[in-house]
Amino acid sequence: MLVSMLTTTDNPHNPFEDFKAWYAYDTAAGYHTTELLGRLMVVSHDLPETEYHSAVEEAIDEIVEENVLGIFMKVQKNFDN
Repeated sequence: MLVSMLTTTDNPHNPFEDFKAWYAYDTAAGYHTTELLGRLMVVSHDLPETEYHSAVEEAIDEIVEENVLGIFMKVQKNFDN
């Protein structure tokens, strides 16, 4: 399964590899990327996993497309089952 995450161009940490360091940098920089993503996601706790990932993907794509600050980018990693 290909999983996407939202990050910023200046964050030196990989959110897949070291989320704690990535999150600390993101918060210290004042970006609050996870909160931004959460505000734009349209989800329910009752969604199947595939639909949840689709909602995440759509929100990430919207943020990257709008990219008002010019800093957001999508990173992806393939997780084989």
